[in-house]
Amino acid sequence: MKVDVFANDDALTTAAADLVHLSITEFAGRALGIATGATPLGLYAELGRRASAGALDTAGLSLVALDEYLGLGPSDEASFAAYVHSQVAAPLAIASERVAVLDGMGDAQQECAAFERRIRAWGGVGVQIVGIGSNGHLAFNEPGTPFDSRTHVVRLSEQTRLDNRSSFASGAVPQFALTQGIATIMEARRILLLARGASKAEAIARALTGAPDPSCPASVLQLHPDVVVLLDSAAAGALELPISA
Repeated sequence: MKVDVFANDDALTTAAADLVHLSITEFAGRALGIATGATPLGLYAELGRRASAGALDTAGLSLVALDEYLGLGPSDEASFAAYVHSQVAAPLAIASERVAVLDGMGDAQQECAAFERRIRAWGGVGVQIVGIGSNGHLAFNEPGTPFDSRTHVVRLSEQTRLDNRSSFASGAVPQFALTQGIATIMEARRILLLARGASKAEAIARALTGAPDPSCPASVLQLHPDVVVLLDSAAAGALELPISA
């Protein structure tokens, strides 16, 4: 596991974009795994800039998202499907048929099984971008999720729903979601963990320094052979690490 800490957002974003750019080339024929939320927005904007300038070739690239709220369709602005299409697929000029987001409006069990098949059909994931919840969740895998879990339905914790409330105009966050399982995520060839802000510092410390334990799902990343962690100084506040830039 490689961990770098950055003093400013621009340096972190550039490092993340460089790594994803390299990985898209290195793992040609495999999908790019997408995380949602505010943290990777700068990364996606930079990748879009490179693609529009002709510096990044996205021809044939597929996108695979981590999760989706149960009961939300792509027309809902709060859905992750809407996020992926507007913030990632459109800037990278990737056609909708090459974008896989769990369907929050369909039969949940059938959708989870079909999603696993789709990932395999697309050659698996080359590099998977992930964040971390303030409670250590990975995707929407809440504390206590077994490390061998596959794509499944999850009941969101109150902490997760509170953390995501700002994305919903009414403040009413769904109670359930669909998420790639921990074992599914761990099949990616490379994993890029991004974290910003002091609210993530305790979870980062638990994930990177404690023994791997389902009580902190992100700690499973210690068991993956190729993980890169990029943090701002606030997210790294509970670690004793030098600042790279």
